[in-house]
Amino acid sequence: MPSHHVLPVPVTAITRTVTVAAGRFTAGHLGGLTPFLPFELVDAALEETRAVQHRLRDLPSRVGVYFLVAMCLFPEVGYRLVWDKLTSGTGGLLPAPSAKGLRDLRRRVGCAPMKALFEVVAGTLAQPRTPGVRFGPYRTVSFDGCSSIKTPDSERNRGWLGRCPHGGYPQIELMTLVETGTRAVIGAVFGPTREGETSYATRLLQHLSPEMLVLWDRGFDGNDFLAAVHATGARVVGRISQRRRPPVLQPLADFSYLSVIGGVAVRIIEAQVRVACTDGSGFDGSYRLVTTLLDSQRYPADRLVRLYHERWEHESAYYALRHTILQGRVLRSCDPVGVEQEMWSLLTLYQLLRRAMVEAAESRPGTDPDRCGFTIALQTARDLLVRAEGIVEQGIGVIGRRVLSALSPKRRPRVSTRKVKSPISRYAERKMDGRPDGSRTVASVTIALLQPPPSLPALPTTMVRKYVGAGQAGHRMTRVLAVLQAEPERQWRAREIAELLGDVTLVTTYRQLARWTERGLIRRIRTGRYAAAAPARTAALRPQPKR
Repeated sequence: MPSHHVLPVPVTAITRTVTVAAGRFTAGHLGGLTPFLPFELVDAALEETRAVQHRLRDLPSRVGVYFLVAMCLFPEVGYRLVWDKLTSGTGGLLPAPSAKGLRDLRRRVGCAPMKALFEVVAGTLAQPRTPGVRFGPYRTVSFDGCSSIKTPDSERNRGWLGRCPHGGYPQIELMTLVETGTRAVIGAVFGPTREGETSYATRLLQHLSPEMLVLWDRGFDGNDFLAAVHATGARVVGRISQRRRPPVLQPLADFSYLSVIGGVAVRIIEAQVRVACTDGSGFDGSYRLVTTLLDSQRYPADRLVRLYHERWEHESAYYALRHTILQGRVLRSCDPVGVEQEMWSLLTLYQLLRRAMVEAAESRPGTDPDRCGFTIALQTARDLLVRAEGIVEQGIGVIGRRVLSALSPKRRPRVSTRKVKSPISRYAERKMDGRPDGSRTVASVTIALLQPPPSLPALPTTMVRKYVGAGQAGHRMTRVLAVLQAEPERQWRAREIAELLGDVTLVTTYRQLARWTERGLIRRIRTGRYAAAAPARTAALRPQPKR
């Protein structure tokens, strides 16, 4: 039989040099993300929050901080495997601690250093000339909440977050202020879902500035919140309820009109949007926007309607956080302190990835950060951590180069119905909003601006002089009587009248309505419902001419 000769397989020996911290600090790194969270910053945060241990342990506090962020970078594995990934690129120089030792390390570090680090790395990232981040002179930002982040179903978590109404895991409410052009997180708060979105968003108002233009959806429609945002100097473009009846103070040439809500001068824009898809299908949607940009020539209504679509960039940020990083998994921590620590670590990791992506985009002038792939940045960061590479690298680094080498094409306009990615019950009926069930390419978008409603009629001046005294109270009664007489058959709720006035509380509105009812100026149909006075009564109240 012929003999078979096995040819030798050529091999190549690859050697590399890894630069890491010395001694017990070797495992404290994030690979290519370490330059965005350097050793000096971590040590300063530990010292400032008094979380540093002056006795050098086998697991120092600095290593604990990097372990917490790496724990979010690898949500699919346990503590020991996360540690193995931190040390695999160092040649096994450090012994592997037990899972209990790593849990004790988390407890020693605590929440304060992670929160302090997030507050340092958080903020706007784009330069003034970065494409897609500004509308005129304003930087566009948005408020939005996410209530689909789940925590383990432990007794302590249920005591803090409450039970899920339909069963399942306790859920945490995350509220963020995001720079829409880069999806960077400017500020964040979180807690139980029962407190409401506007309550959480109010805690982030200190991050607003006069150079910002804030976008929000109907969930933030409220007089007090609008007034609070306006007081910061920031401008607003938000969606409001169709049930509002703001007064038409002055119609404008672009079909918008000036009004007042919560004591703030605003413009109201009403539009009908028609979307046509390439497959011949289409749907309509109604939008009602409020803005504090009062100059209709500089900021036309149709441009503001198109701008409002930028608010959906916030949803993309939550998708990256909840699904791309966490992969839809439940958080690890079974107690409120651990959940808080893990949330700050998760937000810090997210912001570090965004920083790497934005720096890469800005290194190539004219590149929109929207074209940078978050998944590419995340997977590259995971690879570099395992290999312990890029720890002291300068410039945009490997992550930036990978992102730039695989830029996405210019975004195609697409549309689909809004879906709940993590429904509480799979048996719940999903509400259809007229949009297609699957993603479809948009062929055209037509915006039809609607005429403002007719202006409210003025009251007779003689009646106003006799029954409306001088001062703010008289001005309020004038407005209320004009509104009620414009729709004499309608039964108005006291809350609707309070929203119309804007500058008074609901309690004050009830008191004034009671006085005007006693005078016979208005009628109380039943508790909390009012209408215009009967015509005969109104005529009797008018002053008679002197004989």
